[in-house]
Amino acid sequence: MRIHYAAPFKYDYKKLPKIIQNKFNKKIALFMTDIHHPSLRIKKMQGYKNILEASIDKFYRFTFEIHKDYYLLRRIGPHDKVLRNP
Repeated sequence: MRIHYAAPFKYDYKKLPKIIQNKFNKKIALFMTDIHHPSLRIKKMQGYKNILEASIDKFYRFTFEIHKDYYLLRRIGPHDKVLRNP
């Protein structure tokens, strides 16, 4: 599967601290290898039909959608901010 990045995701990513960007880069490689890996802690977001969240670390998350032949990364950032506006 391919990955597409929504404009808000790109904007959010640029504003992240470099250390979080590096953690995300490792997580996205894992995501592409095994979306069900336990360290990603993927779960469906309550109140949204097709949006899921994955963990970068204890405080940072990214949201995404699964489409037929690609993943759409929607938002990335601190847990509370991302969950308010996935």
